[in-house]
Formats: sequence, C-alpha cells, structure tokens
Amino acid sequence: MPDGPVLICYDGSDGARRAIGAAAELLGPRKALVVDIGSPVTPAESLAVLSPVAPAAAFAELNADDARDRAQEGAELARQAGFVPDARGVVEAPTWQGIVDAANEVDAAVIVVGSRGLDAAQEILKGSVSHQIAEHAGRPVLIVPPA
Repeated sequence: MPDGPVLICYDGSDGARRAIGAAAELLGPRKALVVDIGSPVTPAESLAVLSPVAPAAAFAELNADDARDRAQEGAELARQAGFVPDARGVVEAPTWQGIVDAANEVDAAVIVVGSRGLDAAQEILKGSVSHQIAEHAGRPVLIVPPA
C-alpha cells in the first residue's frame, strides 16, 4: 500500500465510527486525515435563506464550524484506534466531491467510508455517497458495511 495517509470520512454516524475501527484493524497504525464534508446550506436552511434577514453565508459558516467540530471528534476516535490523525472539516457540495478533492490533495493511500446499507430503492431516492466516492476516487476505497 502506498505511504500516503488514510483518509477517513466521518459524519458522526454509527457507520462512520464502525469504519474507523475496521480501518484500524485492517490498515494498522499510520497517518490519517479525518474529514467531514458539510453542506453549504442544508435543505431546512434553504427555506430560511429566502428571508431577507438570513444570509446564506451565515449558514455556510455555521455548517463549516459544525464540520470542523465533527472532524475533531472523528480524529479523537481515530487516535484512540491507533491512527496519527489530522482533522479537516469543510463545506462542499456534492459531498463525494469534497471527499475526493481532499484525498487528491493529500494523495491518500485509501479512502475509508462507512455505508448506510441502503437497498436499491433507497439508494435511488437518497443517493449513495460511498458509491459516488468509489466511482470517482481513482484510488482504493474501503466501504465498511453496517453491523
């Protein structure tokens, strides 16, 4: 496996926590970058943006702060699992693109992501970030299924 860091996708979910543990078991201790990619404006916030007193930039900054906090939380879990992590939280849409961009920037050896385990119908309706990452990453992707 290349010497680049492991890029760990972390969104605070059980699947993301499970992915950290699986990556630690499979890949052993090494450098890692834990990323959370937040949405610039969530669907609920998009309604508020229509108001003249609620600028979209304010929501984007709050979402960036949340993404940084989640990435720090994930980095602490990665540290406990044996990784030597850095944390990065940013806002970008689509989410998969932010993950692929981060992996390219650090020349990640592998991208680690948890899966929600959607069936085909749910995947069509909700989309699958893990499948989009695998399709566009151009590098190995470890997709950890739900328990």
